[in-house]
Amino acid sequence: MITATLQSEIETAIGQRIKSVAPLSAANNAQIYRLLTEGGAVAVAKVAEKGLDTEAFMLNYLRQKSKLPVPRVLYSNAHIIIMEYMPAGGLIDHTAQRHAAEILAALHGISHDSYGFEQSTVVGNLLQPNPQTKDWVSFFIQHRLMYMAEGALNEKKIDAKYMKQIEKLCGRVSGILSPCQPPSLIHGDVWSGNVLCNGGKISAFLDPAIYYADAEIELAYIRLFNTFNESFFARYAEIRPIRAGFFEERADIYALYPLLVHTRMFGTSYARKAQKIIDRFS
Repeated sequence: MITATLQSEIETAIGQRIKSVAPLSAANNAQIYRLLTEGGAVAVAKVAEKGLDTEAFMLNYLRQKSKLPVPRVLYSNAHIIIMEYMPAGGLIDHTAQRHAAEILAALHGISHDSYGFEQSTVVGNLLQPNPQTKDWVSFFIQHRLMYMAEGALNEKKIDAKYMKQIEKLCGRVSGILSPCQPPSLIHGDVWSGNVLCNGGKISAFLDPAIYYADAEIELAYIRLFNTFNESFFARYAEIRPIRAGFFEERADIYALYPLLVHTRMFGTSYARKAQKIIDRFS
């Protein structure tokens, strides 16, 4: 909620009085509003109890390091981000899918000397640890699968038997995931609600969960949630060839991470979806 005190804080930060506030949506314990200033400018405010300073950092990092279209941050602290309003309208059609492939392939072309990141980030409202690591498989096992599964166990979203199955699977994934691609900068949370389209092109990617990874984990996320279809993957493969075995095996292994994230955030139905993958590789 934008209280009178918060509105005053925003007006001081952006140097304009706010004429109207309209709710846009809610996501991950955050409320999102459209702001119209007396000068006619439009902005977006995202309000939450904590963690928005990290989101603002990620948006700024993407703007500095890449050409991925993301909103410009006008003001931020731990409980609010004021962002530029990004135009949106229309479906993500064939042309927009190919555009998405081109800009994500360019993002994945930005590399680093290690996997992980310079600091922890967030995915949704969950902490995402990113210790910089030279070995991708160990990073994925320890700081993605095991970390998120342990969180789900502590929150009683999965039980000890389920945890043992994940531990057993982690002992087998090295041979499936190797050899790995060099570290690529990824958005980390590319589902349809985080993608804006305008005039047949992608106008913005929202709510990043960035780190440096084998870029296949981003492709697996997109495939899992049907963010984009064959048009996207065909164009992406023209720019960055997708290695054999991704669709047959590795996409499912990588899908376990977002499924565990969603288990913690949204409930055990996602744990049941992950169970099917675990059973496949047991």
